[in-house]
Amino acid sequence: MSGLAAGIRLAMFDKKVLILEKHTIAGGLNSFYARKGRKLDVGLHAMTNFAKKGERGKPLTKLLKQLRIPYSELALNEQHRSKVVFPNKELSFTNDLNIFTDEIISKFPHEKDGFMALLEDVRNFNEVSLENPYESAKERVSKFIDDECLREMIFCPLLIYGSAWEDDMDFSQFVIMFKSIFMEGFARPEGGVRRVITLLMKKYKELGGEIKFRSGVSEILTEDTKAKGVKLETGEVLLADKVLSSIGYPETVASIKEDLEVKPRVGKLSFTETILCYDKKPAELGIKDTIVFYNENDAYHYRKPKTLFDEKSAVVCLPNNFEIDDYSDGMIRLTFMANFDLWENLSEEEYKNEKNKVLEASKDIVRKLYPSIDMEPNFVDIFTPKTIKKFTSHHGGTVYGSIDKSRDGKTPVNGLYLIGTDQGFLGIVGAMLSGISMANLHCLMPAGAES
Repeated sequence: MSGLAAGIRLAMFDKKVLILEKHTIAGGLNSFYARKGRKLDVGLHAMTNFAKKGERGKPLTKLLKQLRIPYSELALNEQHRSKVVFPNKELSFTNDLNIFTDEIISKFPHEKDGFMALLEDVRNFNEVSLENPYESAKERVSKFIDDECLREMIFCPLLIYGSAWEDDMDFSQFVIMFKSIFMEGFARPEGGVRRVITLLMKKYKELGGEIKFRSGVSEILTEDTKAKGVKLETGEVLLADKVLSSIGYPETVASIKEDLEVKPRVGKLSFTETILCYDKKPAELGIKDTIVFYNENDAYHYRKPKTLFDEKSAVVCLPNNFEIDDYSDGMIRLTFMANFDLWENLSEEEYKNEKNKVLEASKDIVRKLYPSIDMEPNFVDIFTPKTIKKFTSHHGGTVYGSIDKSRDGKTPVNGLYLIGTDQGFLGIVGAMLSGISMANLHCLMPAGAES
């Protein structure tokens, strides 16, 4: 996504652009595939940062303007309702912040003033400044919210949808995620992630951009810490003055033979996902939730589990439950935090057995949340951290990348810049904004202006 957005932006200004895609379909962590006649999304539970047509100053409308893509072409459908579920409390939210605010005031009346002060702090903070130093979000938020349960419930969706750090996040990232989820909200493009990728590909090709599929990069070529181009897995060498890398910071550094002092750390967070299809749709059973952030513990343990996966917390997505339901089946997707190292070391037989345990744990949570879903699924698919590693080449099967981000996209190699997750922007909208902003900053600004 970040590469396509960067490519579009550069092609608009007549730059000669080539995108290299290792696979046969673009999209990276947010992509799609077909299985047994079903069209399935990877990554996309929902697009965050929903904005209505014509709303000014919102990330979504800003990026559409930069890419010159009409708002209507996304065909966005808003969520019904999502919620955070803890042992003794639930908080519902929609794309109307007032609903979430009323929920907090109703269930945590003693935190009304603190939450309103937090909202003011979030509104006034410049989260996209490239100069922001790391600041613990939990430490800063605790200055406003005393109640630990409320703090944990607020953090739960923000961490699982956008933090490379265990049990905390950078405050800039907290603000990005808070605005994108609670203040702007969830929507789904009609047709899912395919629509977004198709729109980006169409725009890129219309502008004369070139893309090569099945073209994995084996080495980023450098000389005297200056980027010269890339070498493909086929052995082909392509020369370029500037290289934008969306593969991750540790993965980018590992692709360079020249010895560099920087050693970005590999992130620890990976996931399993279970896709369950049913003969009945949630609406037929009276279920209106769109996404549920489920946690059985008093505190939310957002960290690499010591077991293969953490069955005590999950994200439960019901993609039928947006304004328009274009699925033929009922569908539920469940995401568990998982331990890449343990999955990586399983034998083939053990791997198959453990995937089945993920399936059973997924069905257990569905039954706990929705007793009316008493039928067996008619289709199941499961991916694990090994699947993520296989298709993304991310070290450790990470989804949110390294904790060593480069906000300005710079690396120790001149002419080599990061875009995507390890530049710091996450999700579909974040990835596209990352590609756009880094292309603008490093490739379209006059020489010297970026400093």
